[in-house]
Amino acid sequence: MIQMPSRRERTPINVKGKRTLRRSYQAVHAPPLEWDVVKVLIVGCGRVGSRLASELDQEGHDVTVVDREPASFSRAASRGALGQEFKGNFVVGDGTDADLLRRAGIEGSDSFVAVTEGDNRNIMAAQIAKQVYKVPRVVCRIYDPIRGEVYRKLGLEVFCPTIEGAARVRQMLLVRK
Repeated sequence: MIQMPSRRERTPINVKGKRTLRRSYQAVHAPPLEWDVVKVLIVGCGRVGSRLASELDQEGHDVTVVDREPASFSRAASRGALGQEFKGNFVVGDGTDADLLRRAGIEGSDSFVAVTEGDNRNIMAAQIAKQVYKVPRVVCRIYDPIRGEVYRKLGLEVFCPTIEGAARVRQMLLVRK
């Protein structure tokens, strides 16, 4: 079992020997996982899904990626995300199909991520994971801010790139260095 280094071990040390806080966007918005090994099922093998799958796989997690289009996996590999070194699994099919998700291993998953290009598909897949298969951690990307808020209130963990992106750009424009 791979052990994640402690938060203290991951904190950089500055030239005076003191531990410093990271100021990067990634460190602020992507805290380290707190589980040793996560079994994660990702629906959507676009840029976000493939990048997430690659990073989790490199950290030693058990990753399965589902996408309707077989070509998505080769496109991800050509971008350098899911190449020969990827140890996870690929499943071709519809991430809103409960039987396909079961065959992909959702019943034993610790977490589930829906990052297809469609809000409706992401919402459906996330609700199946949460309500039918009782996956402990379900994250869903929803582009529409109004829908995102509605589904957040219904208990889904929602990431809205529209809101997050606008906030980040605003911060970059208005915060003085």
